[in-house]
Parts: sequence; structure tokens; C-alpha cells
Amino acid sequence: MDRKRAMTSVDLAALVGELRGYTGAVVDKAYLYGDDLVRLKMRDYDRGRVELVVEVGDPKRAHVATPEHVPDAPGRPPNFAMMLRNRIAGANLESVEQYGFDRILTFRFEREDQTTLVVAELFGDGNVAVTNEDREVVDCLDTVRLRSRTVAPGSQYGYPDERFSPLDCDYGAFAAKMDDSDTDLVRTLATQLNFGGLYAEELCTRAGVEKTVGIEAATDEQYEALFGALERLREPLLAGETDPRLYESDGEVVDATPLPLEEHAESGYEATAFENFNGAIDEYFHRLEQDAEESVVDESARPDFEAEIEKYERIIDQQRGAIENFEEQAEREQQKAELLYGNYDLVDEVCSTVREAREDDVPWSDIETRFAEGADRGIPAAEAVVGVDEAEGTVRLDLDGTTVEVDPAMGVEKNADRLYTEAKRVREKKEGAQAAIEDTREDLEDVKRRREEWEADDGDDEAEEDVERDWLAMGSVPVRYDEKWYERFRWFRTSDGFLVLGGRNADQNEELVKKYMEPSDRFFHAQAHGAPVTVLKATEPDEAARDVEIPARSREEAAQFAVSYSSVWKDGRFEGDVYEVDPDQVSKTPESGEYIEKGSFVVRGDRDYYRDVSVGVAVGIKCEPDTRVVGGPPSAVEPRTETSVRLEPGQYAQNDIAKRIYRTFRERFEDTGFVRKVASPDRVQEFCPAGGSRTVDD
Repeated sequence: MDRKRAMTSVDLAALVGELRGYTGAVVDKAYLYGDDLVRLKMRDYDRGRVELVVEVGDPKRAHVATPEHVPDAPGRPPNFAMMLRNRIAGANLESVEQYGFDRILTFRFEREDQTTLVVAELFGDGNVAVTNEDREVVDCLDTVRLRSRTVAPGSQYGYPDERFSPLDCDYGAFAAKMDDSDTDLVRTLATQLNFGGLYAEELCTRAGVEKTVGIEAATDEQYEALFGALERLREPLLAGETDPRLYESDGEVVDATPLPLEEHAESGYEATAFENFNGAIDEYFHRLEQDAEESVVDESARPDFEAEIEKYERIIDQQRGAIENFEEQAEREQQKAELLYGNYDLVDEVCSTVREAREDDVPWSDIETRFAEGADRGIPAAEAVVGVDEAEGTVRLDLDGTTVEVDPAMGVEKNADRLYTEAKRVREKKEGAQAAIEDTREDLEDVKRRREEWEADDGDDEAEEDVERDWLAMGSVPVRYDEKWYERFRWFRTSDGFLVLGGRNADQNEELVKKYMEPSDRFFHAQAHGAPVTVLKATEPDEAARDVEIPARSREEAAQFAVSYSSVWKDGRFEGDVYEVDPDQVSKTPESGEYIEKGSFVVRGDRDYYRDVSVGVAVGIKCEPDTRVVGGPPSAVEPRTETSVRLEPGQYAQNDIAKRIYRTFRERFEDTGFVRKVASPDRVQEFCPAGGSRTVDD
């Protein structure tokens, strides 16, 4: 039983009309949960409170939720949420649009001072981009830099190439798209017509057409029956006359659809009617999340390894078929290109004839007639022409039994290059599919390994306190987190347990020295411009100051902390000098005639230097006695954390490296919800140095 994890293009086409009914609602606040769930709290004159939820991870959804179905507000709003609040708080929702037939929604918000677009991408890895009225990206959850499009702060937002839309095509365009395929009817509807598997099967069922009929064997009657089913499906969607259903099987939700589906009825699913599609979608994803939470409650229950193994084996079979299809398609495109060169003179004659005729404004119908007449007279070039497409401006040629479509305006070489390029593109897709199948094989082997470990367990029920917990493998990790006052500074605890504090800006530098530095503490500073104040506390902040012997190891870690969060890292250097002094050597009083900037200090007397200190930062998740993300020198962080990632100066911006680390943590922990709660990207970013970084393994 495959449960829907993402809304389809058909879903969004049906939903967008309902979402437009909320235009005029005013935004109160914006929230971000983890790195993929955006919540906009709005108020509407007629409806009252309106909760718009957009999730672009797993699952992928966008809808208005009932207040009971939205998560509690997170403790601290991350930068992305603050940016959204600054731009759209008090703004009116003006419009909601679906981009073509793609899984992209654009929400337009208007305020007196500015217009803001929020673009939700519910495909691939998912993304949310915030742009101004000129579509310049202000910020985005994920940075995308491809040859075809860019989504990055400061760039012009680039939509992907628009896909063919079956919701507004006529029969001619429908038939032409079907003819372009070389597989069976249902796969053609799913891929060429962009319906996806479920709705492709639904159309075949409604039309009474056998799904596996090959395109070459399909009849006009079957095409007409399928197009009739398509029209009956799209008419209520376009008119906003949905009849939503929530489908269940054995008490678990399976799907929510804007119209009743015969495919689900034949599968024996229980159907519940809803007044509107938004309500059905909201209930579906709420139930889906509840089911996921309940599934991890009983950790002693045996996982269904066999179902997982069967799933991955099925995926591998599908991937193998895709690889074979890609190779066959690439070979066909390359063969067509070679046929153009092998019949160069003939193809050139056809292209020249068409170009000259078009320059003389000869209609395409007359051109086709002339070729037919030439074929009757036995002219080889005319005999090769088997069709003319006025809409596309192309001619179909029969070259050695293979039909090749050419654009006469391009000439032989460019037509061949186009086919070679297509063959190359398809082979690149094949390489991607081969990489994907290797990933799936690894997943399959991982399931088999876990099954062996489970079956090898002797079932010995030793006392839990005598067993070391595997936090990474636990299905549900309890969150125990109490935010400390000093977490607004940079901070870490040394290997010996001493607290080290660092300023994030000039104001915090001033505050640390004036308010929190005691006579028994140690003051560290990197020998670099823009370095933060670093204070190694001899005692806890709530203890009375007293003389304490601080081990050399803790001092060295404080020095590494000071240099790592200085401009040394930002400049891409891997080492720098740091000095240490007593607190009484640090003063805010300048020499006569001198001026001290805010956050800067005068240091008098002898200094203890740490030369060529290597930069280094590790960010990890600590699970006991409390649960939180921590960061600092690797020697201090790694022994205390369940898992961690080492950083060094590199190419990724601070927010981008934070997202990469967050995703790494989600891959390592079985309980991804726990990671979202304690180590969201904004929390991870607090421990990442300013400037570019990369993981040591990159």
C-alpha cells in the first residue's frame, strides 16, 4: 500500500482555486520548523484565524490547516522566519497561482511599502524562495545553481522549463504527445502527458482502454476514448467543482483526491467525502503524521523488514528498466543523427526546398502537396517526406526505414547536432539512474543487515541502565532541553568542563568584559582584525569568583576557539596567533589622544602567545544528560556528542553549511523529528564560523 507523500500537479490544480478564496487575509506571523516547514499565521475578516502550511521536505504539501493541526510555535524564530516576518507581517494575500502544470505555487503578498512573492517548490528536494516584485530572490531555504536555473539570494528567480499541461490541450496536441512516445498507453499518459502513475491508470480505467497497449498498436478510437476521459476529469477541476475523497485502508489513510477515483474504489479503499479539497488534504496529512508518530511508540515491535526489502527490490527493477529505456532512447537519437549525415544530400535538398518555399510565402499545405506530387514522379527527396507539421514547422523523413523529424530552417548539421545533444542528455540521465540504483542497493543491503541484527538478538532483557543506548538507532529520542542564558553568546565547554564565552558582535564584546569577566578568568584574543572577545571562565557564572588552576588543555582549546571564530577563518586561512592575558590587563581607557571603537579594548602588559594555532570547529548533537546541538574545538566537542561533523574553511556560506550539517544529522538519526527539534539549521548555524566552510570529508 503506497501512501501519498507529496501533492500531485492535479492536486495543486484543484487546490489553487480554493486557496484563492483566502485572498485578502492579513499575515500576522511567519514560522519555520526545521528546514522544510513554513507556517503563515493569518487572519481573515470572514473566516477568522487562517493557518497556511507549506512543507517541502517529506511529505510535500501546501494547504490551509485547522488550528488544531498546526504545530506549536518554535522557541526562537530562525533568520528565514524573521526575514519573512519583516517582509509580509501586515501584508494582504493578493493571489495564488500554479506555475503551468508544475508542482509550484506562487503566493503574492501586498503591503503599502512592498510586494513579496513566496514560491513553494513541491518537487525534487523541495524549496521555498522569497522574492521581491521583480522576482529577485531575497532568501530561500535551499540554494540551487543549475545550468538551467538559479535560485539563490540576489539572483533572478528562475522557474524550471514549463511542462506540457493536459488541462488545457486540444485533441490534436493530445494525440501528438501520445504519438511522440514509444512505450505503452499508461506510461505515456504518466510521463508524456505528465499525469503521473495514479491518474494515468485512472484515465485508462475510465476510458475502458487496456493500459499495456503499445503506442504503435493504439487505435484512433482508443485515443478518442482517453481524451474523452481526460475532458471529463479536467472539466470539474477547471470549474472548481470538486468532489473530494479521503481514502483509507485498514484504518490508515492512503490518499486524498479532489474527485472520486475508480482506481481506489477497485482497490477496496474506504472513502469519506469532504466539503472541500483543502479539508481533505489537511485531514490526510494530519493523519499521516499521527500514524508516523504512533509507529515509533513501540520500539520492541519487529519492523516489517520483508516489506522494506520488497519495496527496494521493486524500485531496483524499475530503475533497471529505466536504464534500459534510456540507453535505447539514446541509441535511437544517435542513429537518427547518423542517418541525417548518411543521407546528407537528400536531407539538404528537402530542407532547401522547404526554406525556399517558405521564403516565397508558400503555405505548408501546398508544400506537402508538392512533395506528394514529387514522390509520384519518383523524386527520391520527395519520396522520403512522410509528413509535414505546420504547427511545429518541421518535416518528417523516412530514412532507411526510420522516421526522423527535421527543422528545415536549421539545416542538416544543426539538426544532427540537436539529435546528438539529445542522445547525450539521455545518457546523462542514464548515469544518474545508475547512481540512483547503487544508492537503492545500499538501502537494500542496510535493511538486510538490520534484519540479521534483529534476528541475531538473543532477547536478553538486561536492565536498561546497564545497556549503552544507541541514540542514533532509537525510533524516538526524548528531548530534554533547557536553554541557558549564555547561549546567546558563542560558547563551548572545554574537555575539562570549563565554560568559554565569545562575543558575536561589538555589543557582546563589551558586555562580556564589563559584566561577565571575573579576576580569576582568562582573556583570549586572536591576533587578527575583527576577532571576538573570548573569556575562559574559571568558575561557573552563578558561582563566586575564586582562584582555580585551569589546565593547559583547556587554555589551548580556548585559543583554538578564539582563532576559529575570528577573521582568520573568514579569510580562508588555516592558522593564526592568539594571546592570553589576565582580566586586569584589559581596559577600556585609551592612551591620551587615542580613540577606541565599540567592542575594542586596550591590552597592557605582557602577553602569553599561542603561535600558529590551527583553526578547527566541530558541530555535534549531545544526547545526555540533556539534548542539544553544541559546537567548538573538535577535541572538546567530539567526545561529548553522539555524532558530529568537523568543519574547515571552505566554499559554503554560513547558512548553506548549516543546512548541509542538518541534513547529515537527519541521515544519521533514525528519529529525524528529534533532529528537527534540537538541531534545526538555525541552531546549527550559531556554531558555524562566519565566512565559507566545508566539512572535512568534502
